[in-house]
Amino acid sequence: MRWTKTLIPTLREPPAEAEILSHKLLLRAGLIRKVAGGVYLFLPLGLRALHKIEQIVREEMDRAGAIEVLMPAMQPPEIWQQSGRYETARDVLFKVKDSGNREWVLSPTAEEVITGTAAAEINSYRQLPKNFYQISVKFRDEIRPRFGLMRAREFIMKDAYSFDVSDEAATASYQKMYDAYARIFERCGLKAFPVEADTGVIGGKFSHEFMVPAETGENEVVFCEACGYAANIEKATSGIPKTAAREIGAAIEKFATPGVVTIEALTKEPCKVPANRQIKTLVYIADSKAVIILIRGDDQLNEAKFAGKIGTTVFRPASAEEIFSSLGAHPGSLGAVAETLQRRSPTRPEGQTTPPAGSETGAPRILADERLRGANGMTTGANEDGFHFRHVSMERDIKVTEWFDLRTVTAGEPCAKCGKPLKIRRAIEVGHVFKLGTKYSEKFGAEFLDESGARRLSVMGCYGIGVTRTLQAVIEQCNDKDGIIWPLSVAPYRVCITPLNVAPESEAMKLAEKLHAELSARGVDVILDDRDERPGVKFKDADLVGFPIRLAIGEKSLAKGEVEIKPRGGALQSVKTGTAVEAVMKLVSKIAAADASPL
Repeated sequence: MRWTKTLIPTLREPPAEAEILSHKLLLRAGLIRKVAGGVYLFLPLGLRALHKIEQIVREEMDRAGAIEVLMPAMQPPEIWQQSGRYETARDVLFKVKDSGNREWVLSPTAEEVITGTAAAEINSYRQLPKNFYQISVKFRDEIRPRFGLMRAREFIMKDAYSFDVSDEAATASYQKMYDAYARIFERCGLKAFPVEADTGVIGGKFSHEFMVPAETGENEVVFCEACGYAANIEKATSGIPKTAAREIGAAIEKFATPGVVTIEALTKEPCKVPANRQIKTLVYIADSKAVIILIRGDDQLNEAKFAGKIGTTVFRPASAEEIFSSLGAHPGSLGAVAETLQRRSPTRPEGQTTPPAGSETGAPRILADERLRGANGMTTGANEDGFHFRHVSMERDIKVTEWFDLRTVTAGEPCAKCGKPLKIRRAIEVGHVFKLGTKYSEKFGAEFLDESGARRLSVMGCYGIGVTRTLQAVIEQCNDKDGIIWPLSVAPYRVCITPLNVAPESEAMKLAEKLHAELSARGVDVILDDRDERPGVKFKDADLVGFPIRLAIGEKSLAKGEVEIKPRGGALQSVKTGTAVEAVMKLVSKIAAADASPL
């Protein structure tokens, strides 16, 4: 390929829209261009790199025994209603209407389609196991698309779905995908590591995310260097002790706290209640109902854990008006002591003509963090502005509906496995594997006849890789001050030949064309920079785009019968023109071995 025959619109400065380094380099190197918020055009070099990643994914999926299919991006809403995700995932669903005013869902994933297909086509244990995968465009209605391909409205994903006869067989399928993911990211030149992860609205028994360490990553990973424990902060737990037990003491006592409306304020004079002896009361609205959440005063709510427990991402903090309607007080004086709630339930609050937001009976659901279980001698709001309760017992005074792990782990807490201090670092999620169980099989009737003729539900797993996100993760991890440093396996072109004199009759151009033809015949992806530009411009562009090897041909070096070869980020070396092809091939092999990437 000649540079002038393709389109590589490099930029000296990144557009203002670019927030992180990899996004800046995607734009500056001429790989993508923004069409709209969260929607991007892939230019020739970006598409070549993307195709190489897709090919690696495809090869490893095939190697693991998965079968490639292609499912529709436009799906009927009825199947999403059947799974229950039409509501629980409605905040990310794109919906469109056709000319007949019929609604369609633009697919963010495909559990519904593939499980319905399995229900119709698989009826015997002899047809199992099966694992179907596709590489296709997906859509998610990101409220705030950002960071380029990291959080886009339209993106390319590899999604796979396994069906097995038993839980044990499903675990084996899960392990195959887990191992395939490790190989995929290694072949792409990424240092990715698996962490325990929350299953979110997809559901399932357990899952792992594959993370790429990056200071600009949107995810936080909790890890232990001593024992190897690692989990997304949305899933992470620690060995931090529960609130110190105290005997149930005196009856609760109401005391005045005028103007005290924060945890911090309650720790100061004249109250002097430590944060770890306070109960923080939060009110959220989920499915149009109020939910009270109780955590210790020095802890923070982990909204992802909360979402997993209530089974939906459609929730929000209640407004001050909604809180007052449900509890009779404003934020800062809230609590869940049973007697204060009973005064407002099941009857309506004074002056209220409609039921409060909690439920039909007016009694909100109360979720409490496990760290509060058994806690006594606590302080909490009295549901009366300017007043709190002391001597509160979680067992005696508060009627908790359900106990969950709802808090966010912090750095320095002891590891639950070995007791050593936990650390936190930022990372980019590039892949996610789930063991789903029978959640979708039940809803779509994905059954089979076993050896005895009995009907049984298929046990499922699902597995996703963000292909476009992986492309950007490679750039985020592989760069220097001059630009991208592509791993050989996913580089748009492996070698850039740069003649400094591009006149057709020049010796430099004649040799450049000869080397281009010989390397191409040897199976090497080569681009010939035939632009009539200054050497400095051409060298800077080659470094910015990140070609692994640059072969420069100048009049001075030719006079000595030599050309110059420079690996990206490495040292310049001169070789004889007659050995240039072999020198490049040796360097390709050397870089491939260092990348742990195949040729």
